[in-house]
Amino acid sequence: MVLANPLPNPLPQAGEGVKVPRAALRYQRDLTRNARAVWGMDAPVAVFAAQIHQESRWRADARSVVGAQGIAQFMPATATWISGAYRWGEAQPYNPAWAMRALVTYDRWLWDRVLPSPQPSPASGESAARGAEPSNCERMAMSLSAYNGGLGWVYRDQKLAASRSLNPAIWFGHVEKVNAGRSAANFAENRGYPRVILLKHQPVYANWGGAIACA
Repeated sequence: MVLANPLPNPLPQAGEGVKVPRAALRYQRDLTRNARAVWGMDAPVAVFAAQIHQESRWRADARSVVGAQGIAQFMPATATWISGAYRWGEAQPYNPAWAMRALVTYDRWLWDRVLPSPQPSPASGESAARGAEPSNCERMAMSLSAYNGGLGWVYRDQKLAASRSLNPAIWFGHVEKVNAGRSAANFAENRGYPRVILLKHQPVYANWGGAIACA
């Protein structure tokens, strides 16, 4: 387990080549309503819109080669888990209303769990998660990484980052730099996922509300 190779396309240009599909406007009101119901009136709707843009380009019938389904590209097992955990009945990943509700709910579930608990450093007795406090941008980046690749992988990467004297509570330039065992292809996809959503797509949807600033 070593530091990963340099990240591909580390600084995607905000909005470059990105246009809001007509279908997105059809779903804007429902996405905003669901996001605010789960996250409050300051919900980062622009992030969720950018995430859906990345996942499916707002195609309700989208299906990936690995079996991810619908506008939010849930794997069947994840969709079933969400429906069971929140007692929503049958999972409906191809139903845009269900999928948008599930996306903002799952993102919130991950948001509440991605920050590591401070652990004493064997060398100094200080917190291993010491240093700069994570911004909302850093925390959302970790949440998006977990959405794409699983929360367990984020925890493994945080642990490895801490062992390399990096801050496990900071994504950009810290946790994102290490690979706790993913394949090269999966690592590249996962590291690109938060960057393209937050830095490239989100600015295009900024007027949807709640944009998270990533300096």
